[in-house]
Amino acid sequence: QVQLVESGGGLVQAGGSLRLSCAASGRTFNIYDMGWFRQAPGKEREFVATISRRGGSTRYADPAEGRFTISRDNAKNTVYLQMNSLKPEDTAVYYCAAGFKFSQEVTLTSESSYSYWGQGTQVTVSS
Repeated sequence: QVQLVESGGGLVQAGGSLRLSCAASGRTFNIYDMGWFRQAPGKEREFVATISRRGGSTRYADPAEGRFTISRDNAKNTVYLQMNSLKPEDTAVYYCAAGFKFSQEVTLTSESSYSYWGQGTQVTVSS
């Protein structure tokens, strides 16, 4: 079992930055790939970014590419999402998730690939 708790959300003006954190419980954090997803009002939850269990591989959704950076600190059982140049369309509840994969050739970008989810943190970007 892995429990995930997000923090760092808030209200920011367009063009600003936020850093989200996701703290995981348990001693098996470093066997999981970690992902960030978001859900805007009236929309389905969508993939934002993922990082492999040792941090050597990352992937971003097109809206996040070049503006967001996912990272992790396995010693602290924490994954981060640095968000820069924020836009009003980034407004959403952001969720972190943990997923296990048997093959390092696979990149986890779908919700169904993740077994554990946090409760979410609200990010609001004003124009």
